[in-house]
Amino acid sequence: MKRLGWLVLLLPLLSGFGLLAQEGIPIFTLKSEAFSQGSEIPLEYTCLGENLSPPLCWENLPEGTRSLVLICEDPDAPRGIFTHWVLYNIPPSLSALPKGVGKINEAVIMEHIFQGKNDFGKLGYGGPCPPPGKPHRYFFRLIALDTELPQEAGLTRKQVLELIKGHILGEAQLMGMFGRVSLGKFLKGFLKAKLL
Repeated sequence: MKRLGWLVLLLPLLSGFGLLAQEGIPIFTLKSEAFSQGSEIPLEYTCLGENLSPPLCWENLPEGTRSLVLICEDPDAPRGIFTHWVLYNIPPSLSALPKGVGKINEAVIMEHIFQGKNDFGKLGYGGPCPPPGKPHRYFFRLIALDTELPQEAGLTRKQVLELIKGHILGEAQLMGMFGRVSLGKFLKGFLKAKLL
């Protein structure tokens, strides 16, 4: 049983490196047409742009999936993990979310998907908004479950993670980067470019 637990934890990591593809095992993957794994998240999906949720698509759900949970989190935030988006009860019949669906203060999207509360204290998507300095990593985690969660909006990341214990069939991740330069650094770069 312990071995199975370790395998579940290692699958997202192994799939990220493509190590399972050679074995002929279909890999549970999460992608976006807006940015690739480890690349910069475009401005329109951040607090400095239009603050839209990015388009996402996935494939190869684990067998027996009854619902999906999507969490977007920033582990590099000054006070620890900062939650930007929580979605749950995504049906397994769905394979994508279009751009801009995670509107602020909408409890339900696409008729049956519930939005949780982010760490800005609102329902819906709150884009990357780090303080000036080193770029932060933003993990979009898509978790396949053998169950559904309560039919109510407003659950927090912590509540969702507690409810899904023992029900996880697999997880796919997409990580994007975003940073904000300080005004001083911006002006220094601007003046340097003008002088060249």
